[in-house]
Amino acid sequence: MTMPDTLYGALMLSLVDFFASLVMISGIGVVLALFPLLNRIGKVDEEALRKTHH
Repeated sequence: MTMPDTLYGALMLSLVDFFASLVMISGIGVVLALFPLLNRIGKVDEEALRKTHH
């Protein structure tokens, strides 16, 4: 599908770009929101690590 080289085509392209950027920003937000959850799941016992290295 090609976009016409008119004002209508420019507006349609801008609309598609707007929604695509919303999807990308939402995806990044979901990934960032998962970091604390991953931190809780992969809890590291620092005291045990210190004992094994010294």
